[in-house]
Amino acid sequence: MFRIAFASLLLWSSMAAQATEPTKDAPVKKLPAKEAPTKDVPGKAIKFTGAPVPDQPPLDVDEATTAAIKALLALPEGEEHDQWPYEGVYREDRGNLPIGYRVGGTAIVGLSLIAAPGFRGDQARQDALARGVAFILKTLEVPRMQIAFEGTYDVRGWGHIYALQLFLELQDHQLAPAAHAAAIGDKTRWLVQALCDSAIPEAGGWNYSRTKGYLSPQNRASTFMTPPALQALFHAQARGYAVPDQVLDQALQALERARSESGGYAYGAPAESQNEVPADKLKFMDQVPSSAARATACEATLMLAGRGDPERLHRAVLRFFEHWDALAVRKSQPKTHEPPYGIAPYYFLYGHLYAAQAIELLADAKEKDALRLKMRAYLARSRDPDGSWNDRQFDRSAGYGTALAILCLQMPKLHAPVARPAPVKKD
Repeated sequence: MFRIAFASLLLWSSMAAQATEPTKDAPVKKLPAKEAPTKDVPGKAIKFTGAPVPDQPPLDVDEATTAAIKALLALPEGEEHDQWPYEGVYREDRGNLPIGYRVGGTAIVGLSLIAAPGFRGDQARQDALARGVAFILKTLEVPRMQIAFEGTYDVRGWGHIYALQLFLELQDHQLAPAAHAAAIGDKTRWLVQALCDSAIPEAGGWNYSRTKGYLSPQNRASTFMTPPALQALFHAQARGYAVPDQVLDQALQALERARSESGGYAYGAPAESQNEVPADKLKFMDQVPSSAARATACEATLMLAGRGDPERLHRAVLRFFEHWDALAVRKSQPKTHEPPYGIAPYYFLYGHLYAAQAIELLADAKEKDALRLKMRAYLARSRDPDGSWNDRQFDRSAGYGTALAILCLQMPKLHAPVARPAPVKKD
């Protein structure tokens, strides 16, 4: 139905950092303190440990999607039931969940609501989308969602990326709620500007963690955040929005520098290329198993930019399944980048999303069919009894996880992701 221009979702990093936002800036109901822990402590029950599981039959797409939509519609928060926040480790002052997590999570859920078949005839989904869009538009106005960066860790960029993606899809398919159509058009242009203005100068790309100052070229691009930002900007540029080629070129160069000899991608793009660095010389967080959840996002984005390689993309997809157990063992667990590979729990379903996208970019039709089937079988391994998915130990993050799973299931039916338009040659 619609094009997917992803990468976090959010994925979403959770390193410790300090940030402030006055409570009055947040147009959302404050959560009780017990629902907003200031550190990464277990929630009610860790549902999945990544322990060995028997082979599961592939999910039936229609049945699994129907159950997942039902679960999503039961999960919204807020007085207006208008938001599906992602919950990570990071908190702002007084333990408040970052606004960027609320906007990004809600936008991802919106994308999944319109991706599932039958949206135009489903009033419940239409109403949920309208509430979510109203929340996003309202929340983009608060100070913490403006074009800026506070401290050394700031996740507002995730909200910018996925709000932009949602708004582009709504415009593409004329699905914008009538009451918000004009505002969506205005904010789409602003979100494009927000991403372009917040790119790391010279070094290129985007990162929610910047230890050298907001716009210092000494910062390194995140290989989780940069692919979805690029894909959203490819889409925007194709629709006629002004996106400087320099912003795209520098970000793509950052991704290319991050690839090692063995095909893994560094967690942060280095200043110098590591294309010839062998596996035994890599840091633990840059090794192939660690990058199984981000390599497909990087390779798919490079393909869409005309800089990719079909065989590299193919190998990245195969490695995702090869190293699935290394991802699964961290799913829904506390702590973040634990040895031996430094895989954080919140990249588990992110990895499925980009692997699913990369499968659709492969050329061999028979292999695509086989890998689609394999993806549905692997998704079955981590589905919860109520038909939802959650790769965090916080119950509310089931909205984010379930939305990503829906997008994976529907990926073969979606339009191809938008390729980067050819740069305009200058005289």
